[in-house]
Amino acid sequence: MANFPADIEVIVPNLHRRYSGVTATNRMVAPRLARLYRAAWFGSDAPEGIARLGATDFLKLWRRKRPLIWHARRNNEMIAGVALRALGWPLKLVFTSAAQRHHSWITRWLIRRMDAIIATSDISASFLKVKATVIPHGVDTDVYAPPTDRAAAFAESGLPGRFAIGCFGRVRAQKGTDVFVDAMCRLLPRHPDFTAVIVGQVTPEQTAFANDLEKRIEAAGLQSRIVITDELPIEQVQRWYQRLTIYAFTSRNEGFGLTLIEAMAAGSALVAARAGAAELVVEDGISGVLIPTGDADALVAALEPLMRDVNAATAMGARGRARVLERFSLDAEAARIGDVYRPLL
Repeated sequence: MANFPADIEVIVPNLHRRYSGVTATNRMVAPRLARLYRAAWFGSDAPEGIARLGATDFLKLWRRKRPLIWHARRNNEMIAGVALRALGWPLKLVFTSAAQRHHSWITRWLIRRMDAIIATSDISASFLKVKATVIPHGVDTDVYAPPTDRAAAFAESGLPGRFAIGCFGRVRAQKGTDVFVDAMCRLLPRHPDFTAVIVGQVTPEQTAFANDLEKRIEAAGLQSRIVITDELPIEQVQRWYQRLTIYAFTSRNEGFGLTLIEAMAAGSALVAARAGAAELVVEDGISGVLIPTGDADALVAALEPLMRDVNAATAMGARGRARVLERFSLDAEAARIGDVYRPLL
């Protein structure tokens, strides 16, 4: 940028130290937005493909005349935007909400001070109590793509069997990790070609929950066939998707549930609890199977036919990828966000 930061049109803040799902979705779409607008990232975990705005350059934007979009995704980012505008920054405030719950009074107060609101689903929009534009998350379909050889991708893991079934996300009740483990303890003895993989972090406050899962796995004698990887670099997570024949989305409560479209983009057959955007994303019985939340019996009933017939699982995975290519690409998401920005600038 020749006049950086004077010619910036959009600031993408990430004022959160711990890497989270919000950070992940922000990192993916921000470089695509930077192709449409002169955008800069402010905060930690900056991705490639977008300029990074340091504190010194940021301060130079004070008192500039032209409007500048501040696109928040968390309360602290909304607070910062409201405060900065009060101090003279020429900010137009945009907020994206993925939450599917009633908001606190401070969140409601902040939302009313935004110039534009984006919701990631109709359900999220229903909790906002203000006009919102619904824009589903997108996924990089080049990065999250089927492997050339799924059998070879699984074989390189060194795990037993021939096929993998996965459940990704932090190990906790909200993500339904216990539901997945219960289902696997019942299904894996009947399907020796499958190994189950949980890719997710065990945070200190979830140690007792994770220990209980380990005891259940040990009692079933499945220590080598239900693997918990702990947190992995994103490149390794992407490779794990390519090793999966089936993906189980077991969340009890979710904002959007990005793993839905990541797994579908990678060509995994999908069984999904009706949380987050599952009902928006999945065509039940076509690009996936929808089940009630927190129901291990329903999960077993939906997974077993796919484990019994891997060809059917593969065909479902192909239909899922086609669905993502059509409706949930990053370029489509960025273009629709750009439509929100345009009148503000």
